[in-house]
Amino acid sequence: MEIWQEYRTLLHANIAKRVPDRDTAEDIVQDVLLKAYAGLHTVKTRGSITPWLYRIAANAIADYYRSRKQFDEVPENLTAPEAERDPIAELACCLQLLIDEVPEKYRSALMLSEIQGLKQQQVADKLGLSLSGAKSRVQRGREKLRERLHLCCEIEVGKHGVVDYRPRPKKCDSSCS
Repeated sequence: MEIWQEYRTLLHANIAKRVPDRDTAEDIVQDVLLKAYAGLHTVKTRGSITPWLYRIAANAIADYYRSRKQFDEVPENLTAPEAERDPIAELACCLQLLIDEVPEKYRSALMLSEIQGLKQQQVADKLGLSLSGAKSRVQRGREKLRERLHLCCEIEVGKHGVVDYRPRPKKCDSSCS
């Protein structure tokens, strides 16, 4: 549910810039999320979810303007969302690809702890490990992910977290674009 809230926030910000009022933006966001939920099974990879959602949003915005009688055309300022760079969404895609490269025994502990938000005792129970064993695997998983991330990307961190990132050319086997 938390992941849907994160996407909802990103979509609302994107849509609110393109429609005349807040209520319309909220209606379109709800429509997009319903369509996304219904079609989620068609997404082939996790990294393609964000662009896919933005495409649904762009189509919903275009449909909104087409349905309004006073408009003959969709406004020119309606740009394709893919043209806008969202460094956080790009980094999230890249992170998922990098997590997939972490060895399985560390990746499973990392996913349970960091992505699913389980407490380390719960991770230990799920993986059949001692608490210290689970903590060790989570820490090693974080370190392996950190090493891979710094190898692939230059990350700019600000007061409230990641501000921007730039892939290092020819340093990363994963494609994050």
